[in-house]
Amino acid sequence: MADRRAKLARLREEFQIDPFGQRTEGLLSLADARGRYDKAADEAFKADSTQDHRPQANVAGRVILHRDIGKLVFMTLRDAGGDLQVAVSKKAVDEPAFQLAKLTDLGDIITARGPLGTTKTGEITVWATGFGLASKSLVPPPEKWHGLTDSELRYRQRYVDLWANPGVMRTLQLRIRIVDEIRAFLKGRGYLEVETPMLQPIHGGAAARPFVTHHNALDLKLYLRIAPELYLKRLLVGGFPKVFEINRNFRNEGISPRHNPEFTMLEAYEAFGSWETMADMVEEMVCTVARNVLGTLVINHEDTTPGRGTKKTINLTRPWRRVRMVDLVAERTGWKFNKEPLTASQIDQLRSANPGKDLKLTGQPAEQLTEVYEKLIEPTLIDPCFVTHVPSVVIPLARENREDPFFADVYELAINGQEISPGYSELNDPDVQERHFKHQVGEREEQQVYDEDFINALRVGMPPAGGMGLGIDRLVMMLTGAESIRDVILFPLLKPKT
Repeated sequence: MADRRAKLARLREEFQIDPFGQRTEGLLSLADARGRYDKAADEAFKADSTQDHRPQANVAGRVILHRDIGKLVFMTLRDAGGDLQVAVSKKAVDEPAFQLAKLTDLGDIITARGPLGTTKTGEITVWATGFGLASKSLVPPPEKWHGLTDSELRYRQRYVDLWANPGVMRTLQLRIRIVDEIRAFLKGRGYLEVETPMLQPIHGGAAARPFVTHHNALDLKLYLRIAPELYLKRLLVGGFPKVFEINRNFRNEGISPRHNPEFTMLEAYEAFGSWETMADMVEEMVCTVARNVLGTLVINHEDTTPGRGTKKTINLTRPWRRVRMVDLVAERTGWKFNKEPLTASQIDQLRSANPGKDLKLTGQPAEQLTEVYEKLIEPTLIDPCFVTHVPSVVIPLARENREDPFFADVYELAINGQEISPGYSELNDPDVQERHFKHQVGEREEQQVYDEDFINALRVGMPPAGGMGLGIDRLVMMLTGAESIRDVILFPLLKPKT
């Protein structure tokens, strides 16, 4: 760092240049510059150097490799789209520019312009006729240029991670494309994108512990939203037929490879739809996104999860399986659910057959069924599976099944061993919803709360509707093979360094 500071002073005093650059017109991405290479023009120039019709390129990038071989300096530049070599020859540029090239450090951002040719080894190269410094890097890059390898340091210094590890840039660029494709899909089917409050006087729409804040001017306690659901349903009451929001949610809970306190969800609601409507829609949407972004519905990933082998294939080919939760539990465990609590013998059998799964199996039958599914079955569902008809007591915002009110008309879509999307036939009976809210009310902050205004909205009248949520972060993990949610979030939450 001291050497870089000394060079910084020298650039200002001896070279009389600003080491932090200026506006530059006409820059090409390194990928576009590489695409301009003309082999015929390059070969013609090599045969007769007096005739130079090679295409020109004006580029910028961060220096990731620097080789000074006397009267020629080679550099490899990197930008968001890839790498490209630049050669600075003493014969082709003026003396200050050549000396500047020799003083360049790894990590500096430089500009170069010149014709596109190749080296003796055939590498496409910008043969610089102009060279400049756009930003001096005062911190050395990761050791030996192998990229950041310490995972926590990578997340803390994402601004280094992005250019030092090209795979990270590719993953996060794929995330952007995935979100764009989701928006295009929904808008193409008549859904309107809306925005609902992030600051809410009541934290509703899910059972989760909220972040609490305070509005000084109104002297009002507020919560960062845990879900936009109740506001989106209010829009159905108002007359919007189809709405969606790609929203940031905030839940004051633990951090894990699958959980970040701030995360992105898609929620969509369709008047006169149902859980089947939303299941059809999400199945088509995920397949469309996968085809458009990845070009395939069969996704192969390396998998380092203990016990699952080294490779994993996720097959998104339609149709996706749909199965009732009780039938799936019976199929996998032999437990034929009859709405009665498990016997002591059944509990012992399940625990002995599944050591290390921390099966508590306390509470009512609905809770026991849900625990068996979530701990024993969901992690094994790699290919898409709609698990339907979940006990209604655990989903107070969904419509009860008319034939058997013990269950709700819902799906939980599992892919890659985790829930990625829930969908409901939405509850629009205000009296039943009020009863569910009051049943949920308790002293724990993470419990569902009573929202009188939402009940009033239902009293005004909400059409029958289908609704769904989809975890954007988990979808990106599934499509890209990322093993941690932190790998698909630009700036994940980390504990401050002490």
